Amino acid sequence: MASANSWTLEIASPVAASRLFRAAVMDWHTLAPKLVSDVVASAHPVEGEGGVGSVRQFNFTAAMPFNFMKERLEFLDADKCECKSTLVEGGGIGVAIETATSHIKVEPAANGGSVVKVDSTYKLLPGVEVNDEIAMAKESVTAIFKAAEAYLVANPDAYN
Repeated sequence: MASANSWTLEIASPVAASRLFRAAVMDWHTLAPKLVSDVVASAHPVEGEGGVGSVRQFNFTAAMPFNFMKERLEFLDADKCECKSTLVEGGGIGVAIETATSHIKVEPAANGGSVVKVDSTYKLLPGVEVNDEIAMAKESVTAIFKAAEAYLVANPDAYN
């Protein structure tokens, strides 16, 4: 029986928590193909209107080891800039991963910026070992938030 594993990550940003959460989490399916087109070819909602239970799909370029992933929003508190999502298809599900969830919270920082806190839990399929995948996952998450941050710094009126 495979056991659950997890990793955590914190990312500091000069951007206010609410702006960064809306851009990098809630509206990432819109921004990603524009900001990181070398990785995300396209993205779109599959089910729902963006609330709990909604599913969105990200289609990747050859830069990623898999073609797509679908994630379902399990929990959302937009006022507290917090959500939890589950990988439901693609992204290694059924190949290397049995289940994967991510809990993201973007908290205000004393300097007017924010701190992104990510807690990812996953269960590998029997016989699968993790090598560089955790470091790659952390790099990918960091790249998402840094791309959104750069966009928000360059566009101070966006997501206010």
